[in-house]
Amino acid sequence: MATVKQFEDLDIWKLARILCKDINKIANSTELRKDYKLYSQIDGSSGSVMDNIAEGFERNGNKEFIQFLSISKASCGETRSQLYRVFDRNYINKDEFNKLYDQTIILGKMIGGFMNYLKKSDLKGSKYKAN
Repeated sequence: MATVKQFEDLDIWKLARILCKDINKIANSTELRKDYKLYSQIDGSSGSVMDNIAEGFERNGNKEFIQFLSISKASCGETRSQLYRVFDRNYINKDEFNKLYDQTIILGKMIGGFMNYLKKSDLKGSKYKAN
């Protein structure tokens, strides 16, 4: 495994960023931009996925990181649920829905897998390293 020095090195953060950008692209190129509440909700939840990965990483301890990853995973599920509303309100077609849905499934599984890895790891985080 490559050494991770900052959250931007994490594949899960990179994928979360792509999801957020893809959601934003749809939100700003469709009538969703006029559905202010749903627009705000899906923009917030998709941003929360990447932001919680970053915040947890910056805590420098695996226990806290796992907690923030759990929040990130939940936000990924929230985004997926909101996608159904976006689709049901005809803001996106089935192909667009499927693409974004698949992204949330893959990302959620990757976050969960990373959480399991950290739980089993002997490393406790950089704030616990002896100087």
